[in-house]
Amino acid sequence: MSLRRALVDVRPLRTSADFRRLWISTSASMFGQQVAVVAVLAQAWALTGSSFAVGAVGLAQAVGMVVCGLVGGTLADAVDRRRLVLWTTVGQTVAAASLAAQAFAELRSFVLLLVLVGVQGALAGLGAPARRTLAVNLLPSGQLGAGLALSSLSFQVALLVGPALGGVVTAAWDPAGAYALDAAFLLVAACGLGGLPSIRPEGGDRPGLRSIAAGLRFVVVNPVLGGSFLTDVLATVVAMPVALFPAIAAQRFDGDPRLIGWFLSAIAVGGLLAGLASGVFARARRLGAVQLAGSLGWGVALTGFGLAEPLWVALGCLAVAGACDVMAVVSRGATTQLATPDSYRGRVSSVEFVLGAAGPDVGNFRAGSVAGMTSAPFAAVSGGLLCVVGLCVLTLTDRPLRTFERP
Repeated sequence: MSLRRALVDVRPLRTSADFRRLWISTSASMFGQQVAVVAVLAQAWALTGSSFAVGAVGLAQAVGMVVCGLVGGTLADAVDRRRLVLWTTVGQTVAAASLAAQAFAELRSFVLLLVLVGVQGALAGLGAPARRTLAVNLLPSGQLGAGLALSSLSFQVALLVGPALGGVVTAAWDPAGAYALDAAFLLVAACGLGGLPSIRPEGGDRPGLRSIAAGLRFVVVNPVLGGSFLTDVLATVVAMPVALFPAIAAQRFDGDPRLIGWFLSAIAVGGLLAGLASGVFARARRLGAVQLAGSLGWGVALTGFGLAEPLWVALGCLAVAGACDVMAVVSRGATTQLATPDSYRGRVSSVEFVLGAAGPDVGNFRAGSVAGMTSAPFAAVSGGLLCVVGLCVLTLTDRPLRTFERP
């Protein structure tokens, strides 16, 4: 493969004005979210001085995102998806502006902060499944992987730059400045959506509990979708290592707290490099095989991280894990959209969103629990090995996923 084809494929941005608008909208929304994370943590700590309270803010946001994510899936299969994403983004903008107003007015109400963050998370969850279905309606199937890789690349950049920018703004202008910047990013996201065409589902069900149940049944009986989501569960619930970073830094690398940030940055750097070289896998035809290979690489790299003694080896393993994660996420996203009839895409995307939102938290809880009973290195190694074994079994038994190709 030539160097040009190996680099990130920008054809979707070049050839589709509508996808360009969607990419700008999604990127702005992600940047705003990462900027606001620092402000929320700082304000919650300033108001309460309690780590439990800070954790409660994250829980309120996560619960809203998961519950409304399922509701958003059934709505996405019944109404104009572009309009649903637009109005939920407008709602998030109002919530961010309200967060800025309460911080600027120095109301000092933790309950109000909790409510506004929960509302913003719920609106994000409500619109997320519909947003995930837009790219497949705007791009030819041969460019869908490239489009998702571009979105993944902007997410990795937001993950690296957003919190740092949020910290600088919060230090200079207090949380109100960061919330205002989040609102400005969300306003840009809403404007980008306004230029998109109407995108209505083809033959979707009426929204409700029966519609949600039908979507879940569709995932369970479809070996390509069920296998794709099982790879995500094995990678996150079984092998997620972030909760182990403080203990491993303390036990193996003299406890320097900066190492926790380095560990997180190593994953993000690996993901960013994979995004820049996404032409290698985004152009691939055998999406199922690419997804399984990426997830296997994630498990092997995390096993290596648990065993690593020199710091540079540990950081290298995490960078490889981050690169493999992007490879798996992009190919899984393309597989999910291409293997699903349009009438089910919203509900199937909601399952993908819920797993993505809840899986890492459950995985970190698992890792912390195992480390508490044994040790952090054992928890990392055992999680990585279980992930690899599970994926090997899935690869051997799920032929439809293993051989799935994009049209």
